[in-house]
Amino acid sequence: MTARSRKVAVVGVSLSDCGRLDDTTPYALHAQAARRALADAGLGRAVVDGFASAGLGTLAPVEVAEYLGLRPTWVDSTSVGGSTWEVMAAHAADAIAAGHARAVLLVYGSTARADVRAGRRTGNLSFGSRGPAQFEVPYGHTLIAKYAMAARRHMIEHGTTIEQLAQVAVQARANAALNPEAMFRDPITVDDVLSGPMIADPFTKLHCCLRSDGGAAVLLAAEDVVRDCRTAPVWILGTGEHVSHCAMSEWPDFTTGPAAVSGRLAFERAGVRPQEIDFAEIYDAFTYMTLVTLEDLGFCGKGEGGAFVEKGRLLVRGGELPVNTDGGGLSAQHPGMRGLFLLVEAVRQLRGEGGERQVRCRAGSLPRLAVASATGGWFCSSGTLVLGRD
Repeated sequence: MTARSRKVAVVGVSLSDCGRLDDTTPYALHAQAARRALADAGLGRAVVDGFASAGLGTLAPVEVAEYLGLRPTWVDSTSVGGSTWEVMAAHAADAIAAGHARAVLLVYGSTARADVRAGRRTGNLSFGSRGPAQFEVPYGHTLIAKYAMAARRHMIEHGTTIEQLAQVAVQARANAALNPEAMFRDPITVDDVLSGPMIADPFTKLHCCLRSDGGAAVLLAAEDVVRDCRTAPVWILGTGEHVSHCAMSEWPDFTTGPAAVSGRLAFERAGVRPQEIDFAEIYDAFTYMTLVTLEDLGFCGKGEGGAFVEKGRLLVRGGELPVNTDGGGLSAQHPGMRGLFLLVEAVRQLRGEGGERQVRCRAGSLPRLAVASATGGWFCSSGTLVLGRD
C-alpha cells in the first residue's frame, strides 16, 4: 500500500433490488445500484473520475462504464473472485490518496439466479479445465468439494464439530431475521442444518450460500470531497490483500486461509488490534469460511473457531462480535462475487443505519471500528479492510 497523502472515505453505498429478479439484466442492476449510491452520497455523476468493476462484459469494466455514461481517467478490473471488491477498494484508496482520482465508483450486478432458472447458464461446477486446474477437474473436484475438503481437514486436526459449523448458519439466519431485505428470514436450528440434503460432505444445503440476483455499489472519495456529501464519512483506515494458491496441492495448510495475511496487513496499517473491532463482515459462501476467517483475523486462536462460534458470539443481539449483520451470503443474498455487499453493510452499520439489526456497543453507542474481509476462489485470495468513523 502506498504512503497516503490524503485521507479516503466511503461516502456513498447502496444495493440494487435483490432476491428473485426474473425480468431484469445485470446491466440494469449495475445502473440502479450506481444511481442509488450517488444519491446516498448526495453527489452527481460528474464527480466520478475513477471506476472499478468486474465480471460483466467482454471488456469489463469498459462496457459497464459506457452503459453508465462514465468516462473515467482511472480504472480497475481486478478479478479475484469474491474478494475482488475489497482488493479493488484498496487499489482505489491508494489511487485517491496519491491524487490519481478524486472519487471512485465500485459497482457490481448479477442475475446469477435468474440465469440458471431460465437456462441461460448452468451452475458452476468448476472454473475450467486448463492450466493448473486440468490436474483436478477430471476427478470431479468441484468448487463446493474443495471447501468441504478444507472443512473436513479442520475437523480432523482441531476437533471442530459439524454442530459448531452449523451454528454459523443458525446465527446468520437469526441476523437475517432482523433484515427486511434478506431473502430468508425464518429461524433455523442446528438440527435443521444437519438434516438437510447432503451437497458435499460434510456440507448439507444450509451450510452453503443461497443463490440470488442483485447488485451493489460503493463510492470512495478524497477528504476534500467529503464536505460536499450528505452522509457522514466512513474512513478507510487500513487494507491488505493476499493471493495464496490455485491448485489445492499448492495450498500448504487447509486450516489457514489467505485472510491470515491480508488481515494482519490491514490491522497493522490501520494501527488497531482485532480486539478493538466492534463487528465483522466476512465472506460466507460456506459456514467453514466464516469459522476459519475468524481464526485468521485473530479473533480467536487457530483451532478455536468452533468453540468461538458455538456460544452465540456472532449474533447482532447479544453477541460479543456480531458477524454478517445482514444475514450474509448464507441467508441475505449472494448473487456471485459478494464482497461488495460486505462493504455496504459495514458502512451502514458504522453510520447507524442498520435499523432493527443495528449493532450497539457499550451504553448503546454506535460502533466505531469494523472489518470487512472477503475470500475469492477456494481460499485462493483475500482482501481485508479496516473501516472507522469519526
